[in-house]
Amino acid sequence: MKGRQILIDHLGDRMAAALLVDGQLDDLLIDPPETRARPGAIYRAIVDRPMKGQGGRILRLPEGSTGFLRDTKGLADGDRLLVQVTGYAEPGKAVPVTARILFKSRYCIVTPGALGRNVSRAIRDDEARVRLHDIAHEAELNESFGLILRSVAEHADSDDVADDIAETAALAQAVCADQDSTDAELLLDGPTPDLLAWRDWGDIAAHDVITEAGCFAAHGILETIADLRKIAVPLSGGGSFFVEPTRALVAVDVNTGADTSPAAGLKANIGAAKALPRALRLRGLGGQITIDFAPMPKKDRRQVEQALRAAFRSDPIETALVGWTPLGHFELQRKRERLPLPESL
Repeated sequence: MKGRQILIDHLGDRMAAALLVDGQLDDLLIDPPETRARPGAIYRAIVDRPMKGQGGRILRLPEGSTGFLRDTKGLADGDRLLVQVTGYAEPGKAVPVTARILFKSRYCIVTPGALGRNVSRAIRDDEARVRLHDIAHEAELNESFGLILRSVAEHADSDDVADDIAETAALAQAVCADQDSTDAELLLDGPTPDLLAWRDWGDIAAHDVITEAGCFAAHGILETIADLRKIAVPLSGGGSFFVEPTRALVAVDVNTGADTSPAAGLKANIGAAKALPRALRLRGLGGQITIDFAPMPKKDRRQVEQALRAAFRSDPIETALVGWTPLGHFELQRKRERLPLPESL
């Protein structure tokens, strides 16, 4: 089927959302176990001990859990502050958090402590920018809040955008004003997969959002998930690449397969570069990524790197392309926004 579809179903007892693009699974969100904090959750935290050598502090969170905050200038033991979960912790480590709180919705982001009313730079149409600037400056906000209108607002109805701003600003005001307790407390849970799908996967017609139980099985999602447990990712030209998580990093190995032509290495490497963001996204992999590309002349590295940059430009997860190592590998650093697929399942 051509076009985009959203499927909402359950994998075991956990909610999940799948994005299909032209009939192929393009993204997959699975609710984490109850013991893991969802990214986006907002806590009132208590400042605890400093982490020497790491430039941050441990924070006390509810139920005996801990968070790690890097920017702790001016904080002292016992101080209270609001923090937001930014991703998943590595096993045995504190949850990564930030004191720069964002309230993100479909059309807008409300930014306490970061003033200004702005429109996404991705919106280039002058008429749309003027319309959205007017909506932003007419919105009633707390004087300490800023506002960003997201790119999806470009084609949205003005009243819908204004309503979304009002609802998000009211939520931000309620959470930031909650100072009644001195204990660590969860003030706002992170978004569930269905809310993330509504928020981040763009405008999709209502008839293309399927919520019936068993829709994953009916659309082949379960078979695709089974394939994602395998380390091999086939390429259309006959080659393949292998994605293998280790404790220290994620290793990616590109092979040309049966193709022995002079251009086989370059062809497989470009194919792997284009397919890698989806492979990492669906497997929930982040952290340090090291790619061992198939053999190719050094003069072809620029072309492969350009393919990598183009592929990751549209990927929703923050990824830094670090560059080539002396051994000829390519390194990436990817935000841990999701749990690895085996842990999610």
